Amino acid sequence: MGTAPETTEHILLVDCRDCPGLVHAITGVLFRAGANVISNNEYVDAETQRFFMRTACDGLADEASVKAEIQRLLPAGAVVQIREAAPRRVVVLVSREHHCVADLLVRHAYGELGAELLAVVSNHDNLRSLAEKFSVPFHHVPYGSLTREEHEDALQALIAPMRPDYIVLAKYMRILSPRFVATWPNRIINIHHSFLPAFAGARPYAQAFHRGVKVIGATSHFVSDQLDEGPIIAQQVIPMDHSYTPDDLSRAGRDIERTVLSNTLKLLNEDRVFLCGNRTVIFD
Repeated sequence: MGTAPETTEHILLVDCRDCPGLVHAITGVLFRAGANVISNNEYVDAETQRFFMRTACDGLADEASVKAEIQRLLPAGAVVQIREAAPRRVVVLVSREHHCVADLLVRHAYGELGAELLAVVSNHDNLRSLAEKFSVPFHHVPYGSLTREEHEDALQALIAPMRPDYIVLAKYMRILSPRFVATWPNRIINIHHSFLPAFAGARPYAQAFHRGVKVIGATSHFVSDQLDEGPIIAQQVIPMDHSYTPDDLSRAGRDIERTVLSNTLKLLNEDRVFLCGNRTVIFD
C-alpha cells in the first residue's frame, strides 16, 4: 500500500470591506479548486466594517488563478494574499542586553522559533560570542562618529540583501528614523516593558518600585514614526507584591519580555496578525 504524497499547506489571507456572503464565496473558490480547508478564522471589525479572514488549506495547485478568482468576487480594494506555510526570515537588532536575543537563539537552535534567524546585528560588539555559539552570523555596525542617517544607511546596506520578512528589535536601544521605518513598513517589531508612557527613561523598574506597582508586563508592537505608539501585537502581565525589590522587578520584566517576543514571532510566522488602522486583529 503506497504512501500518500505530501501536500503543501497554504495560508489564504483576506482583508476587505464587509458585505454578505464573503465566507461562502471564498470557500467556494477553494472547493472548486480542489483545496481542503484545514482551519478557518474570520472577523468583522464593527468600527471600520472591515472583514478579515485567515484560511489554512492544502491541495491548492494553482495559487494564481485561485487568488484572481477570489479577488474578482470581493469588494473593490480587497487585499488577498496566498502564502506557503513556511518559516519567515528574521534579522534581529540588538544593543547590549542579551536576554531577548539569547532566548531567540536557543529557540532557533532547537527548532522552536518557527522562523529562520538570518543574523544578529548590533551597534555594540559584546554579544558576538553569544551569537557565534549558536552559529548565527553576527554583524557589528558601530555608529561612532556617524550621523544617524549614515549609520542607518550602513544598516540598510547590510540588511537589505538578506531579504528579511521581519526586523526584530530585541532591546535595540537606538531610535529609528521615519526614513528607515518607511523602508520596512509593518515589518519592524519592537519589545519593551509595558509601563509606557509612565516610567519612561532610565531605570523604569526602580521608578515602578517607588510607586508600589503591583503588575508588570511587556508589549510587542509594529514600529511606526511615533515612538512606541505602533499597533500592538501582544501583551502580557504578571502580578507583583510589596516584597519585590527593584532587581526582582527587573528580572521578572526580562522574563516576560522573552515570552511576549517569542509569542509575537509565532503569531507573525503563522500569518495570524492583521492590521486594522492602528490596531491589530489576531487569530490565535
